Amino acid sequence: MHPLLLSLVLGACGEPPTEAVPPPQPVSIDGSSTVYPITEAVAEAFRAIEPDVRVTIGVSGSGGGFKKFCSGEIVLAGASRPIKKSEVDACAAKGIAFVELPVAYDGIAVVAHPTATWLDDVTVEELKAMWQPEAQGTVTRWAQIRADWPDRPFHLFGPGVDSGTYDYFTAAIVGTEHSSRGDFTPSEDDNVLVQGVATDPDALGFFGLAWYEENHDRLRLVPVEDGKPDNGAGPIAPSMETVRNGTYQPLSRPLFLYVASSALDRPEVARFLSFYLKDGRALVSEVGYVPLSDVAYELVQKRLAARTSGSVFVSGGSQVGLTVEGLLGKER
Repeated sequence: MHPLLLSLVLGACGEPPTEAVPPPQPVSIDGSSTVYPITEAVAEAFRAIEPDVRVTIGVSGSGGGFKKFCSGEIVLAGASRPIKKSEVDACAAKGIAFVELPVAYDGIAVVAHPTATWLDDVTVEELKAMWQPEAQGTVTRWAQIRADWPDRPFHLFGPGVDSGTYDYFTAAIVGTEHSSRGDFTPSEDDNVLVQGVATDPDALGFFGLAWYEENHDRLRLVPVEDGKPDNGAGPIAPSMETVRNGTYQPLSRPLFLYVASSALDRPEVARFLSFYLKDGRALVSEVGYVPLSDVAYELVQKRLAARTSGSVFVSGGSQVGLTVEGLLGKER
């Protein structure tokens, strides 16, 4: 019998037609360039076991990611700072509830050109003197910061103003989030910052530690002295150990994923996040970041399982010197 006639006969006999199972929707992520290497490594490992799930990752900075997240364009936002109150309000206006998930620690690396061998360290106060808004147009030469440094103009490089790393750095160094001189070279692409510092003998820049680790042969890492004797003796460079034990201050901070609560009803999103927090832990150090403690990971997994909505950072935005254990432990 002709196939078409056969199908008509079967249909007339009451045989239900076979329905095609729709493919999973993409797991859409955007946000911090600092969190990106972790998320990309996790996504690559996840694709190996779930090839039918498409994970798309954009890099528009923490602020840019939150804009897309709070407008419903994406279901996951990576952030190198906590969500701000204005962003919480923007999400609420669109009816978007979310779960906040710390995923790792990071240290912000201060870097210079490899030939700047005279630049052995820098203090928090010296960084503030270079970066504060009042310095624009007046503080422009190395010798103005420290008398025995060269009497040449310095050139500053840093993440763009949509970056959570920029927000955290300005909060920790200048004292006010989103406050700095405007005459520095900004970019949301850390590769551009690496290239800028690596090709300018008078450059000074900052970005996530992983980007330094990936380009350590092209850059000079500058230890930072915070002036507080309880953090260790003298200037301290960021490393897995100094970020983990809290001695690299004030430029150590947690990194985050934010997930729309409604997206957790999608099995592929739930499975990806479960994979991120369990199997992805081993990938954190591989890409240059510091894993959370076992206690912290348990608290984060509990938060996800309970779908605890909102942010533990009640005042919103970057806050210096806080630990994941200390914050999430209050929810027990």
